[in-house]
Amino acid sequence: MKLTVVGTGYVGLVSGACFADLGNQVICVDIDEAKIEGLKNGVMPIYEPGLKEIVERNHEQGNLKFTTSIEQGVQESDIIFIAVGTPSAEDGGADLSAVEAVAQKIATNLNDDKIVINKSTVPVGTGDWVEEYIAKHKTTEHDFTVVSCPEFLREGSAVSDTMEPDRIVIGSNDQQAAETLDQLHQDFGAPIIHTDRYSAEVIKYAANAFLATKISFINEIANICELTGANVEEVARGIGTDHRISDKFLRAGVGFGGACFPKDTKAIVKTAQEYGYDFKVVNSVVEVNKLQKKSLVTKLKQILPDLAGRTIALLGLAFKPNTDDMREAPSRTVVKQLLEAGAEVKAYDPIAMEEAQEIFGDDIEYATDAYDALKDSDAALLVTEWNEFQELDLLRVKNLLQQPILIDGRNCYQPAEMKEEGFIYHSVGRPAVTKEDLLAFEEIAATGE
Repeated sequence: MKLTVVGTGYVGLVSGACFADLGNQVICVDIDEAKIEGLKNGVMPIYEPGLKEIVERNHEQGNLKFTTSIEQGVQESDIIFIAVGTPSAEDGGADLSAVEAVAQKIATNLNDDKIVINKSTVPVGTGDWVEEYIAKHKTTEHDFTVVSCPEFLREGSAVSDTMEPDRIVIGSNDQQAAETLDQLHQDFGAPIIHTDRYSAEVIKYAANAFLATKISFINEIANICELTGANVEEVARGIGTDHRISDKFLRAGVGFGGACFPKDTKAIVKTAQEYGYDFKVVNSVVEVNKLQKKSLVTKLKQILPDLAGRTIALLGLAFKPNTDDMREAPSRTVVKQLLEAGAEVKAYDPIAMEEAQEIFGDDIEYATDAYDALKDSDAALLVTEWNEFQELDLLRVKNLLQQPILIDGRNCYQPAEMKEEGFIYHSVGRPAVTKEDLLAFEEIAATGE
């Protein structure tokens, strides 16, 4: 099939590349000229495992083209995906200005009957709005159909999520369009769920809000565990084996970030408000997450009350491993707190250093690797669970730090191991290792009692 995907972010570029890899003719459109030129030359605008190889292969074979011309994309395709960003507006709702800009271009370039697919995450009713907008502004008598087909990609595993999805949701009020999209998606081998357009639009927000709720819930449980002496990992294991709950998204940490959960939780709360409903549960999820992002520095201040003039090593800047995305990343909150407390920050991330420099500029120091960040620092904060941070040489870490203080926001290490290695160690929802614990441990080791 002939497809155009407007927008070359995570959703658009990955979707376009994967559809091309299945034999479709795909045009990827973006208004950013530098990004398009880069893609033509094999330069990826995002870091995503496996994406570069698929893009280069299909571009060379002619299945995947890149252009800044939306007009070309509309006129040379039968199916047009809208996959542009819908960031949070000031009121918490979704900013649909980019969607409107695409709809305007589609309206003025219809040269045949088209299927228009909202792939972007948009509030319920957006399909109606896009349909009305194109109908009002179109300059020919050609027909079109608007369909909702939300994405469910996870950054860091977007390619595999696209090629091996749990399900495909097609929200359409047009049977013929739905059958065409069935054919387009048949090679993915996933269950196809047919709904009306409204339901498809809500499904995306509902899924992300529920997953975010699980994260904030287990973080709240972790906070209770810290107060009571329980271990959140044991609690998560105990409840996660219940098949009604499952163990997915029950790992306590320093909060969620990225392009989806923060904006989508706020957006569904805003939509509920517009319809006169107070979505209390998800409102609380948002508030809990804000507080959780501040927990690492709070724990650090319990050990070092005065951070002025201290150098703090930050391990991890991206909101999760296998991506360079720092949108709403916990590291941003952590850096702000540390700088406000007068500390100096020395940070390292395997992938997100360039992105970090765009955000923090000269406010922080950028290390060449994890050990460079740790050298002569007064304490270390582990923010992102990259594999290399979970496999550090702990003896070397201890020798590099001015004081053996490690605050682990992702529970990458075990408290017993850290006590044995001589660290003052705080994690999330598990017993801390204090200076007093270390002294007692050393005394027992010395006496053998």
